[in-house]
Amino acid sequence: MRQVRKTLFLVRHAKSSWKDPSLSDLDRPLNKRGRQNAPDMGAWLAGLDSTPDLVLSSPANRALSTARHLVKSLDLDPEAIQVEQDLYFAGTDGMLRALEKVDDQFERVMMVGHNPVMTRLLNQLTGADVWNMPTCAIAVIGFDMESWGLVDSTDGSLLDYQTPKSLDAAA
Repeated sequence: MRQVRKTLFLVRHAKSSWKDPSLSDLDRPLNKRGRQNAPDMGAWLAGLDSTPDLVLSSPANRALSTARHLVKSLDLDPEAIQVEQDLYFAGTDGMLRALEKVDDQFERVMMVGHNPVMTRLLNQLTGADVWNMPTCAIAVIGFDMESWGLVDSTDGSLLDYQTPKSLDAAA
């Protein structure tokens, strides 16, 4: 088993509502299923050996709401959430830029964002072949590196991967 010095939690936001067509993409809320799945996935995360020190979230309402549910389930300070513009449709380059700026004092970082970029980043960092991260899916990636600035040049190991559907099936 490789040594893990940094851990990245990639989270696709929970299911959002399309009920109100007058809302902008940034303002769309979570739907009922999203509001149920996010705390359930947070409870799963709470059962792991590590929890995030820092949470980076897209500014979109659905991503921030997902992050808030997860933080609450993990009993973390809501101030642990930082809004990061580069997580809102800035591609994998934007997501990597956001991650590379993280202070190295943080060993475990969660990023809450959007597809298809979240799936691409997961595959790029780990060499995995995940076709699609469904809503509220969480990938846990370990890195043997000292600095987040090395994330794009360090091979990550997919340590865990969970979806609401597989969580329901295991219950």
